[in-house]
Amino acid sequence: MVETSDLGAVTPQAREISSRSRSIAKEIVGDTGYRDRIRQRCVIATGDPEFANLLRFGNDPVRAGIDAIRRNSAVYTDIRMVFVGISKIGHGCPITCVLDLAAGKDFVDRYGVTRTSAGFMALGRDLDDSIIVVGNAPSAALTVCELIKEGACPALVIGTPVGFVNAAESKELLRSLDVPSITCTGTRGGTPVAVACMNELIAITAQEVGDGRGDAD
Repeated sequence: MVETSDLGAVTPQAREISSRSRSIAKEIVGDTGYRDRIRQRCVIATGDPEFANLLRFGNDPVRAGIDAIRRNSAVYTDIRMVFVGISKIGHGCPITCVLDLAAGKDFVDRYGVTRTSAGFMALGRDLDDSIIVVGNAPSAALTVCELIKEGACPALVIGTPVGFVNAAESKELLRSLDVPSITCTGTRGGTPVAVACMNELIAITAQEVGDGRGDAD
């Protein structure tokens, strides 16, 4: 594999830390393809070697994500921590946190749902061909699943909500749908995992564009 580039590592010290961390993660996870690169990034983000075994890839999500990033598809996040964590370089995708959508307040008032759920509800069919990144809120993941059942067609859903209430269930439901997805099993997950998945897809896409390649595992 070509040495992975962390687009966020812009200083010599940051590049050294990134390179050493990646070398350790490669030894833990392996390095046989793009999915391993995402597993490596998540292991680094969590500091947990076991996390690599929790990730699930459904309906060819790596290629779907690369193609969507190349098309500059919109990216929607559940919370601002995910928005802040996603790299703003190496791609042209507009990134929006659904908490910042004014229209979401109407759905909160009307249905009494969480603000993250309301934000995704407000988007409606604007979710088509988008990349959805849910790193925290199980309620948002469940809402996204319902919107997909109703006909929304996102290009990719990264769903790694964390917690003891509906986190595992929402990810299991997402895996049952006919949509490209990256999830993790059980109650674990969170913003660092979601951001790691998205940022590695951005790095892979930037590398493919630079190399003129189009392969994915």
